Amino acid sequence: QAHLVESGGGLVQAGGALRLACVASGRTFSRYVMGWFRQAPGKEREFLAAISWSGGRTYYYYADSVKGRFTISRDNAKSTAGLQMNSLKPEDTAVYYCAAATDVYSSSLYYRRGTYDYWGQGTQVTVSS
Repeated sequence: QAHLVESGGGLVQAGGALRLACVASGRTFSRYVMGWFRQAPGKEREFLAAISWSGGRTYYYYADSVKGRFTISRDNAKSTAGLQMNSLKPEDTAVYYCAAATDVYSSSLYYRRGTYDYWGQGTQVTVSS
């Protein structure tokens, strides 16, 4: 059982930046695939980025909508995943969630909400115009 806690959300002007963090407890963090999603009012929860670690290598996956603006990271020693968000736009306003998955056999599944076993409580990001 993993417990995830996000932090770092807030109010920022368009063009600004925020960094979200997600601290995990539970099983060996390095075995988790960590993902970030967001959900705006009235919309489906949307995949943003995922990161996995295997054999000493880190693998990154991004949604096209955030590629080049958002950067996902992880620190296995601190059981933490991060999401650096730059060049923020009003349409980035949403509740942001981190999630953790175990025993995922294919990276093609990282984009799917149902792949993830554990979720944080979410942190609000508001981008003003």
